[in-house]
Amino acid sequence: MRIREVEIADDMIRLGQFLKLAGLAEHGVHARELVEAGEVTVNGRVENRRGAQLHHGDVVAVSGEKARVVSAAGGR
Repeated sequence: MRIREVEIADDMIRLGQFLKLAGLAEHGVHARELVEAGEVTVNGRVENRRGAQLHHGDVVAVSGEKARVVSAAGGR
């Protein structure tokens, strides 16, 4: 399965924001519903915190789609 790389401006992004940025959720409510339903994994583990912090290299998966966090700040 192909993993799409999604660039973020800072070193960190919250899961709910990343789901929207990566196109894995249509809007904030959809992101919350996905997380609450246990449909989101981060680095292979189910994540139930919409505010979980993601960093450079983390891989988020929803419904068979995967996206990797890539920090424009250099992946510190």
